Amino acid sequence: MRYTGPYIGRFAPSPTGPLHAGSLVAALASWLDARAHGGRWLLRIEDVDLPRCAPGNDEIILGQLARCGLLPDEPPVWQSRRGDLYAQALQRLVDAGLAYGCACSRKDIAALAPPTRHGELVYPGTCRAGTGGRPARAWRLRTAGAGCIEWQDRRLGRQRQDLEREVGDFVLKRADGLWAYQLAVVVDDAEQGISDIVRGEDLADNTPRQVFLQRLLGLPTPRYLHTPLVLGANGEKLSKQNGAAALALEDPVAALRAAAAVLGLRLSAGDLPGLLAEGVAAWRAMMPAIEDPQSKESP
Repeated sequence: MRYTGPYIGRFAPSPTGPLHAGSLVAALASWLDARAHGGRWLLRIEDVDLPRCAPGNDEIILGQLARCGLLPDEPPVWQSRRGDLYAQALQRLVDAGLAYGCACSRKDIAALAPPTRHGELVYPGTCRAGTGGRPARAWRLRTAGAGCIEWQDRRLGRQRQDLEREVGDFVLKRADGLWAYQLAVVVDDAEQGISDIVRGEDLADNTPRQVFLQRLLGLPTPRYLHTPLVLGANGEKLSKQNGAAALALEDPVAALRAAAAVLGLRLSAGDLPGLLAEGVAAWRAMMPAIEDPQSKESP
């Protein structure tokens, strides 16, 4: 089902630390795309993995975005307060026979299916027919018969992934009781009416799982655009996990200009309002046009 409503974009940082240079690129790209299409821009704090989210980081992120002039059109929402929505979605999948309890530990899975995909474990479907009396540790989505999930990225072009072979039955609710990112993000995007997801290229690999979940839950599939990554000195993606420094915002114009350069935009305005206005015009000129976000064509 294709999304046919008005343009609504979002930025969804995880508060495991303050924003860094890479996360500002994603924030700016999503904001520019929303403004270039006359749409709304929302902010969602993805704190579903509570043990990794230090108290106060969410407020730091909100302050960093405000200092850069990137203000959401609605009050932010927090994933940690939306568990009832995720529980309802999981129950729908369980009732339809599309999700099941899994008793396997990572050690169990590794013994049967060594890591083959970006170092991750491809689940071999051990508990599809039942746990053999063992208590369920997590809940997984059945991918048998999913085939190749194909989707169109506005920057990367046509993409495809054999979900069962390359990913396996993936987790919807973790063994520690926390909600998995894949389920939470799909439910949240649909509930907020998100039409366009603009995020870093490292998350493109998640898209087939999310598209599959959208189809099973009868939810519309947004348009996707995955942006270039900021790389660290070691050539890997700049991230909080590899020690990325918190964003220095003594000069927000300079920080935004650097982020825009990663996106292929050369901006010259010296003040914040002027730079953002220049960025919207440059983004509109650079990015291929998408269908009219007000279109009501049938999916």
